[in-house]
Amino acid sequence: LCLALALLPVLPAEAAIKVLATTADWSALAVELGGDQVNVYTATSALQDVHSVDAKPSLVARARTADLLVANGADLEAGWLPVLLQESGNPRIQPGAPGHFEASSALRLLEVPTTVDRSMGDIHAFGNPHAHLDPRNVATVAKALTERLAAIDAPHAAYYRSRGADFQSRWQQAMARWSEQAKPLRGVPVVVMHRDQVYLVNWLGLQELAAIEPKPGVPPSAGHLAGLVTKLAASPPRMILRNAYNDPKASDWLAQ
Repeated sequence: LCLALALLPVLPAEAAIKVLATTADWSALAVELGGDQVNVYTATSALQDVHSVDAKPSLVARARTADLLVANGADLEAGWLPVLLQESGNPRIQPGAPGHFEASSALRLLEVPTTVDRSMGDIHAFGNPHAHLDPRNVATVAKALTERLAAIDAPHAAYYRSRGADFQSRWQQAMARWSEQAKPLRGVPVVVMHRDQVYLVNWLGLQELAAIEPKPGVPPSAGHLAGLVTKLAASPPRMILRNAYNDPKASDWLAQ
């Protein structure tokens, strides 16, 4: 019996904190920084439009037991996260609580509008929320998230800070490598599908010629597309940038 017990696999200790991440990007970062002291659940997949998510009962159940919410912020999840937080009834992850972390709060966002109204399309009042497409922003958020983990789980603060320092070292090396590889892209003319590519364009030094959407979130009309064809015939782009998530409408626009 003793021998049989000795051969049984050792179960890992229960994770110190339960993390609910709204996107796959920040979920991956939470895993990197938290290691075996966190249990991370991701509300959306990497191939999903994070603007449109259903606050299903299973997701509400995850929010109800979470110790830390890691959200993008800047109204990226405005269509569903407030409902999820309200339905969860979890005081630990409500705005203003230590367990409520928004990546955008650590950053200086681009394209902050001076005014906002419905005629401007899907404009985010706090600025363009897609900051993760610039890896320098990921490094900044990682520092802030490391300290938040250390604050809400003080007994393991040294552990989180050690992992945070290791991540920063590896990330800086990776950014240096990527920047070197991306040098030929500087000044390359491109067209973007949606304004979510602005951080990538800014980091790589690309030259944005036009956006296929006339306004953020507004489908292009036939007239707008015809105008783009004329404009781009004179100044052809080298590439069109679009997100990887499945968007049949975007495929139709590109075909035109």
